[in-house]
Amino acid sequence: MRIPCEGLLFDNDGVLVDSDQGVRTAWGRWARARGLPEDEVTAMVHGRRSADTVALLVADPAEQPAALAEIDRLEVEAAAGTVALPGASSLLKALPEDVWAVVTSGVGPLARARLDAAGLPLPAVLVTAGDVARGKPAPDGYLAAAARLGVEPARAVVLEDSAAGAEAGAAAGAYVVGVGERGLATDADVVVRDLRGLVWRDGGLDLSGAELLRS
Repeated sequence: MRIPCEGLLFDNDGVLVDSDQGVRTAWGRWARARGLPEDEVTAMVHGRRSADTVALLVADPAEQPAALAEIDRLEVEAAAGTVALPGASSLLKALPEDVWAVVTSGVGPLARARLDAAGLPLPAVLVTAGDVARGKPAPDGYLAAAARLGVEPARAVVLEDSAAGAEAGAAAGAYVVGVGERGLATDADVVVRDLRGLVWRDGGLDLSGAELLRS
């Protein structure tokens, strides 16, 4: 299976890196300090900007800036345990610098800390939470990344593991590849186990060596 395209737009967490433990640690501490149920809070944060989550959970607007600063700090502190997901390192290192970007709901320092901890290269194009007016599921991040790469969104492939992210990629007009078990809960065009077996070849993404969970 080969998808003709000119650019690859990666989500970070759950696609390139496994940051789940750090997310549970940071958001768990944050929730406990506010008397909120940890499991419910950590279940709702995936694929969402921290600012958007804080706005939902902290009713008083005056308290939101401090609450946001705290969770952003806690997440960066917990980033040291982040590891690369299977296939991420080999795929990224084989890609030309000008064909790929990372679009994440995390803030810039957090995205860079997680990529660094996982031993993955930093992209030339990195679109983070602070770079867009609207987070996923709005398409703003993927549209911005495609523009910075000089690629039409319809000629790009988005790789996502969250429903909000897959919705954002589709709204941008890109072909969406879901990644991992969480990817099965999205409306992605196809879902792969992980990035192993994915190859950039002749202006397209070749999935013939990947394990497909849904096609």
